[in-house]
Amino acid sequence: MKRAPMKKINSQRGQSLVELSISLVLLLVLLSGAVEFGMAFFQFVQLQDAAQEGALFGSMNPSDCAGILARVIGSSNSPVDLNGVGVTISTTIDGNACGTTAPYNTLDCEGNGLKVDVTYQHQIFMPFLPQILGNSSFPLHASVTDTILSPVDCIP
Repeated sequence: MKRAPMKKINSQRGQSLVELSISLVLLLVLLSGAVEFGMAFFQFVQLQDAAQEGALFGSMNPSDCAGILARVIGSSNSPVDLNGVGVTISTTIDGNACGTTAPYNTLDCEGNGLKVDVTYQHQIFMPFLPQILGNSSFPLHASVTDTILSPVDCIP
């Protein structure tokens, strides 16, 4: 009886197990990276939609800063909660912040540009990536510029 081939078969089984474990770890890292990218992209699309909703409302009501803000916040609450921590929403008309003390009624005339910016901190859930990047989150930013369609208290 020859026992040498039997040992060779056992060692090959161990080698296959090691190769499987290494390959499986790499495949799981790639899979979690794809899921992370998909979640971040989905959140970006939600931010873009929320900014578009605010810009659409602002194009008809450019002097209603609180209404624009409420429209942006109300457009998304899950999985991106725009009323939570780490969210920044700003509205500008031709470079001037909404609600400034400037003669705002000269800015909210028909044809001027209204810009809504929304920034959200995406929390990274992929293993080891926060240690590599040195940060557990990164900002997602969406910006939409719309044309004012309805002149409200417009002074020429």
